[in-house]
Amino acid sequence: MTDAVHAGGGQIMHAGRISDPSMLPGGATPVAPSAVRPKGQSYTLAGMKDHVTPRALEIGEIPGVIAEYQAATRRALDAGFDGVELHAASGYLPMQFLSSGSNTRTDGYGGSATNRARFIVEALDAMIAVAGAGRVGIKLSPDMAFNDIADANPQDTYRTLVSLIGPKGLAYVHVALFGGPFDYHSLLRPLVKGAYFAGGGLTQQAAAALVVSGQADAAVFGAAFIANPDLPARFRTGAALAKPDQATYYAGGDKGYTDYPALAA
Repeated sequence: MTDAVHAGGGQIMHAGRISDPSMLPGGATPVAPSAVRPKGQSYTLAGMKDHVTPRALEIGEIPGVIAEYQAATRRALDAGFDGVELHAASGYLPMQFLSSGSNTRTDGYGGSATNRARFIVEALDAMIAVAGAGRVGIKLSPDMAFNDIADANPQDTYRTLVSLIGPKGLAYVHVALFGGPFDYHSLLRPLVKGAYFAGGGLTQQAAAALVVSGQADAAVFGAAFIANPDLPARFRTGAALAKPDQATYYAGGDKGYTDYPALAA
């Protein structure tokens, strides 16, 4: 895109241990904070494959990975994006560092919640150095078990992380929840200096309630927007929502994502 006014934001992510050698240069072993093999499978061109045991990053390699986040931010802005989002959710590399179930390190990136949050803090700081805090956001998913991610004390972990990043003046902190019993919005919203977004399978009514109550400044819709390119218009008029076709997710073909019908004019 050449028109930055309409470019939107770019999400920057690293799969870490959820990748597969077939996706990496030279068939390399995926990297992670620790050599903990996740349960589950990867989507590959050859079909679903069981996850492999990742290689633990050496402490001297971590600055290079952080630098990749910075380089990706610079390229996103050069391409015309308005800002970038650090994908620190869904069991990918930043969340792997943050979570005690996937991070068994005993150095400065493991052990305490503060140490486990260090990778995310450093990645954000590297991105901010390029874009400025006001053009950098972050996505978190404290109660998500996707990609075999787990933490022994998630409330303490996320309180610690958001206490560290909340004062940075980020464009937003997006917290996606998926039906767990704990109210993370009440815990985390007061720790954020700036915009706080809520997401995770919200209905129009649930989203409105979060915003009206002050628990969130805005609501985020993902799958609903994929299946309904005119989602705001459907909300305004009360039109029925199309359902997303999950069989087309990660399929690699031309069906799905862009061919859902819009409302008739």
